[in-house]
Amino acid sequence: MQRCLDLAQKGLGSTAPNPMVGAVLVYGGKIIGEGFTSPYGGSHAEVNAIQSAKDQSVFKDCTLYVSLEPCSHFGKTPPCSNLIIEKGIPRVVIGTEDTFSKVNGNGIRQLEENGVHVTSGVLQKECRDLNKRFFTFHEKKRPYIILKWAQSSDGFMDKDREKSETKINWITQTETKSLVHLWRSQEMGILVGRKTIENDNPKLDARLADGKSPIRLLLDPEAKIEVKNWTHNQLEPTLIFNSVKNEKSGNIAWIQLSQFNLIEILQECYEREIQSILVEGGAHTLNQFIVANLWDEARVLIGENKFTKGIKAPKLNQSFSRKEKIYRDEIWFYTNTP
Repeated sequence: MQRCLDLAQKGLGSTAPNPMVGAVLVYGGKIIGEGFTSPYGGSHAEVNAIQSAKDQSVFKDCTLYVSLEPCSHFGKTPPCSNLIIEKGIPRVVIGTEDTFSKVNGNGIRQLEENGVHVTSGVLQKECRDLNKRFFTFHEKKRPYIILKWAQSSDGFMDKDREKSETKINWITQTETKSLVHLWRSQEMGILVGRKTIENDNPKLDARLADGKSPIRLLLDPEAKIEVKNWTHNQLEPTLIFNSVKNEKSGNIAWIQLSQFNLIEILQECYEREIQSILVEGGAHTLNQFIVANLWDEARVLIGENKFTKGIKAPKLNQSFSRKEKIYRDEIWFYTNTP
């Protein structure tokens, strides 16, 4: 099962809104096939593992290990449970059940009703942790929320800027910036507020990483962002949440909200199947999520420089779960547990 988890991890950033899954086919104590979920729209892990086996005549004596319950419904691809039954694989070991409403035990039930011996719950915690985005999305009916910000060693996000000043006050090193772009490529959406656009004119993409860029989500209550002045407006799909208009122009869509609160914004993201969001906004935007307790992880980048005064960084009322060092920078990781 650990091998299934290792394989599944290779799909991070490419399988959503499908989960990351790894599968291993074993015959006589040896692995004869393995696979992980292809990018969205492609084959699932079980299909890839079965197809990778060179000798299909031994399937009747094999055990299939898979990190998540095989699907039992038609989506972009046929049900994996059907293929397992069709190939005559007699034993399946599952890491954790799939709580998605279209599966939710039906895959296991279908296998058992067709004579397959099923064992479930092997490394269950690890298998759920791997797909924390997927499970949060389907069980809490909202995206998985990761807060991210950089702060100086004395606790400031930015210096006080004059209205005419456009210079970005970088806190972390180039190597850390590359890591942040990798994080962006692993999530479906990236969210900022209007002030971040006006102050920094960011691309909000993953150009320094080998992966796709996220959907850009902007909070602009009064629809004040001048798109023609935002030099990066022809790149990734962009949703501008506001309380003024519904409109579309090229890759940019203005989404009018009646209440304009986080619940309504996240509901809109849920309906659009945006499974995870990296929140990279300023202090005001980040604090909204913290006060509402609408976050799952936080990643705080600590630079070695000092600002002395300026915009104070948000504070979390808990200790970090772990920290890492990247050259002269530190990263503090937080997990919001109930």
